[in-house]
Amino acid sequence: MKDVSALIQENGAVQDRSIYWNEDIYELEQERIFARAWLFLTHESQIPEPGDFITTRMGEDEVIVARHTDGSLKAFINSCPHRGNQVCYSEMGNTRSFTCAYHGWAFGTDGSLITVPLEHETYYDNIEKSRFGLQQVAQIDSYRGLIFATFDASAPPLKEWLGDMAWYMDSFMAVPGGTELLGPPMKSILDCNWKVPVENFIGDGYHVGWAHAAALDAIQSPLTSMKGNAPGYEPAKSGIQVATHGGHGMGIIWDMAAALHVNPAYHEWLAYRTAQVREQQGEWAAKLYNGHWDASIFPNCSFLYGTNTFKHWQPAGPRSIEVFTWTLVETEMPEELKQYLAVMNMMTFGTAGMLETDDGENMEGCTNTNRGWMTRQGKLYSGMGQINEGPHSELPGIVSDGIVCETSYRGFYRAWADMMSGKSWEEMSRDATRRSIKEVA
Repeated sequence: MKDVSALIQENGAVQDRSIYWNEDIYELEQERIFARAWLFLTHESQIPEPGDFITTRMGEDEVIVARHTDGSLKAFINSCPHRGNQVCYSEMGNTRSFTCAYHGWAFGTDGSLITVPLEHETYYDNIEKSRFGLQQVAQIDSYRGLIFATFDASAPPLKEWLGDMAWYMDSFMAVPGGTELLGPPMKSILDCNWKVPVENFIGDGYHVGWAHAAALDAIQSPLTSMKGNAPGYEPAKSGIQVATHGGHGMGIIWDMAAALHVNPAYHEWLAYRTAQVREQQGEWAAKLYNGHWDASIFPNCSFLYGTNTFKHWQPAGPRSIEVFTWTLVETEMPEELKQYLAVMNMMTFGTAGMLETDDGENMEGCTNTNRGWMTRQGKLYSGMGQINEGPHSELPGIVSDGIVCETSYRGFYRAWADMMSGKSWEEMSRDATRRSIKEVA
């Protein structure tokens, strides 16, 4: 394996191609990123009642996420501590306990071992059940309904992990009633490395006018002006791109939250809600609320606010991912509007959505060209807009004018490199502070 410290260069702008293909690098990601970072699990709206649960993965580790009898959130590895069998095969449901199909060990919704068959007859009442519960995550927490967990007890608190990203997301998540995810999720498989869709969603405004040209022409929306990067399109005036500490980031196209929607009800809802957001959070929040976002939360969670799609890219080896797609809505929206947004999400970024299929083909191509040994000796470059980014007078993070740049790419890969280095949380925090000071200077 190549020297990890040389895989990302030029302040995040240059990536070694092997990071999208190499098995050893992928295994190191499991250890240094997915075993340490805060990872998205589900939304509280998916497990509202005691006994509700879903199964998901943290990296390649199968986990159960449950609402315990006392209302608290629990997450634990979905593997029996007796002989290792998977305990729960259901994707979601409600239960009083989880029972292993192999030998019948049963566990509570908090993961504790509650029943051992033939405990008296074969263990002679000499098994300390408190030792053999399902392995718990180190920390679990939620922010505005989004549930995250980490295996690392020393990881910073979730709010600190999200940092400035939380401030930006509050513009549409801290509305009265909050937000929810409509499920169950749509599911698909892509033959690509997990980082490729994350970087696409974190701020690839460059591909929109080109890769989606035919779709933009068919949709005939305000975004159609981007089609084919036509003369007259001025990307520098279109919005902003932001990289926040921790590898999170976004691109926002101003005044385009409803760009793909013809339903007057959605336009009316935005107008109604904007006044509340402006009053409660200020003018910048109202502006952010009305923008169309492409965004990612490090390491493998993305969303498009405006298109209202929410994605979880679950790695399944270095060249394959499982894609889970929900519809993101405000809880207080009328039911008819929620269902309209769900249908629009399915048509655009669902499994066979007209925009999703454009992206999927490109994501697979960006990965699979790296099968060649000589190809993997090369590097990729995402240096667009480096001379036009920096601190903003009013907004947090590193900000670049215009949606077409690669500021948030670089932030993502700086965070990836930091975590892959194996540095402690304290070291990474100090390095980020020094980097910020240098950027300000």
